[in-house]
This record gives sequence, C-alpha cells and structure tokens, in this order.
Amino acid sequence: MKKITIGGKPTAKNPTTTPDDWVSNRFVEEEPIKRLTIDIPLSLHQRVKSQCALQGENMADVVREFLIDRFGEKRTARARSLEPLAPLAVPEMT
Repeated sequence: MKKITIGGKPTAKNPTTTPDDWVSNRFVEEEPIKRLTIDIPLSLHQRVKSQCALQGENMADVVREFLIDRFGEKRTARARSLEPLAPLAVPEMT
C-alpha cells in the first residue's frame, strides 16, 4: 500500500488584511474608496445582473455611473465647505 502524506493546514498570507483594505486596494485613485451596501428586490437585482452580463459590464461600475449622474462628479470637502448655504425659512412670530 502506498503512503500519502498530507501537509499541515495552510496559514493565512496576511491575517491583518480586512475586507475594507481589499476594496480600497482594488482601485488606484487619489480619493479613498468606501463600500456601499444596499438592499434591492430580487427581481431588480436579476434584471440588472443579466443586462450587465449581456453588455459585458460590471454591476458596480453601472451603479457607480448612475450615482455620479445623479449626484455629480466627486467634489472635495474644501469645495463643499465654500458653497453658500441656503437660507432657512423661519416663520415670523406674531
């Protein structure tokens, strides 16, 4: 009978890596990346996923484009802080 030796349990390459580290290291950008998790109906998810697959697109890229279309390109915190605030409507006391 032939003996087979089984090696020990493999060790983690980098046990200090978190999912956030993995996500932020996927993109080369000058701005940090933040993960967004949303709940959507199964039927919508299936439609989006199938259309993206048919068009060879990544779902995350498509959703990111929708968000940029809705909220505009990235703006720095400094630019947002310089924008004038809309005046508050305060009812008059009578």
